[in-house]
Amino acid sequence: MRVLLAVEQLRRPLPGGIGRYARGLLGGLSDLETKEPSSAEIELLASRPRRVDAVAGSGGRPGDPLAVWGFPVHSSALPGPALTRAWDRGIVAAPPSFDVVHSVSLAAPPVRRGRAPGGGRPSLVISVHDLAWRAHPESTTARGRRWHEAALRRTLRRADAFLTPAEGVAAQLRSLGAGADTVVVVPFGADHLPPPDEPGADHLLERLGVGGPYLLSAGTLEPRKNLRRLVDAYAGARRSLPEPWPLVVVGPRGWGNAGLGGGSSTSAAQHTAPVGADRGIVAGGPVSDGVLAALYRRARAFVYVPLTEGFGFPPLEAMGAGVPVVASIGVPSVAPPPGEEPAALRVDPHSVEAIAEALVAAATDEPLRSDLVARGTAHYQSHTWRRCARQHLALWERLS
Repeated sequence: MRVLLAVEQLRRPLPGGIGRYARGLLGGLSDLETKEPSSAEIELLASRPRRVDAVAGSGGRPGDPLAVWGFPVHSSALPGPALTRAWDRGIVAAPPSFDVVHSVSLAAPPVRRGRAPGGGRPSLVISVHDLAWRAHPESTTARGRRWHEAALRRTLRRADAFLTPAEGVAAQLRSLGAGADTVVVVPFGADHLPPPDEPGADHLLERLGVGGPYLLSAGTLEPRKNLRRLVDAYAGARRSLPEPWPLVVVGPRGWGNAGLGGGSSTSAAQHTAPVGADRGIVAGGPVSDGVLAALYRRARAFVYVPLTEGFGFPPLEAMGAGVPVVASIGVPSVAPPPGEEPAALRVDPHSVEAIAEALVAAATDEPLRSDLVARGTAHYQSHTWRRCARQHLALWERLS
């Protein structure tokens, strides 16, 4: 079985949650290859490496950062935006001779029959993470909504199977015409963070003026992350905390005004200073995974209240670090299995009061905190990339 994974998201300056999924999946597949070898021959497809990323060469040679997982890489001569447009218009297709082509996002290449006699068309699988632009059109740009709608229509027309991390997204796809047997729900892993970079976290917190306990939030800063309500909720919660513990917010800027002040620049220099120090809100900007792991471990509580989410890696990552979590009811990654107690305090993301009350409880109620940590640890341990990779392989085997 030959599988081509289109991982164009990993060429983007801000890969986001889809990039986290792509990296985790590749890590899980690479790990399985060494411990539980399968018959799958996996290769990667993407645009040419950005100049800033490529030290030397391309096409899977040492200069291509995608070569780190050990899979052969097909790098197009086209840069990312041009390649995506060419895929959208059907000008460029996936290379032939594969049994399955799987795109990690809606940016997917069309597939065609091989030229050899009897050459069949590869099965096309597309990962659909969310339909957030439909539920909350105000949380993305008009241009982004237009592209996503067009990409979704192409996906429904072209794909042989759809992979999604949550049943809610699967139900939406079925309502739009996807066959019930073509939509596969595969929860993602969360065991991807490296060991904590304690010196790096020390340096960041010292620069930010944070010298004691703090609350933490993490993720790409953009309107659908609901940071405006989180800031208002924190203002109310702060008065009920034993001390005015700051709220540290880390992550790169996405588009638009996320609610922490300032514009949409992605410059780290603009986001490594207090944002309204009198209010206790501290923006740390983008951080490395090692620093993030250390920040999780030290936080008094972690809060993540987006309006909508396809999966939601940060709450699971925080659970793995042993931190009590407050999360929106719509975050699939923290939804409990049927009949089990939730591993997080789940809140309505539209209710400032509910977020504030949960923040205070997660930060100060010791019996509750211990219970949340225990349940969170167990929930985190059920989400491994090796398990996720196995489920991908099973889907590919069925389609090949």
